[in-house]
Amino acid sequence: MELSNLQAAMRAIYGERDSSRGVDATFRWLTEEVGELAKAMRTGDRENLQHEFGDVLAWLLSLANVEGVELEDAIARYAAGCPRCGTSPCGCPPA
Repeated sequence: MELSNLQAAMRAIYGERDSSRGVDATFRWLTEEVGELAKAMRTGDRENLQHEFGDVLAWLLSLANVEGVELEDAIARYAAGCPRCGTSPCGCPPA
């Protein structure tokens, strides 16, 4: 599934609810899911890990919808390689 199609599906399913919840509360839900993803990573439970990755992506899509950001447009700067050095793999010095 294309990212834009997935974002549109999330908008159709949860758009009204997400809009009423607002940016701040939707962001808090996203951060809670990131915490659950961290816990799944620590435990090594692959099934739960997949579940939590899905939840994080879903809440990121919801937050983008509330903010009016199309994630496919937002990620486009990475399509040709590293946005800083322009190469793939990245040739930037390690941070």
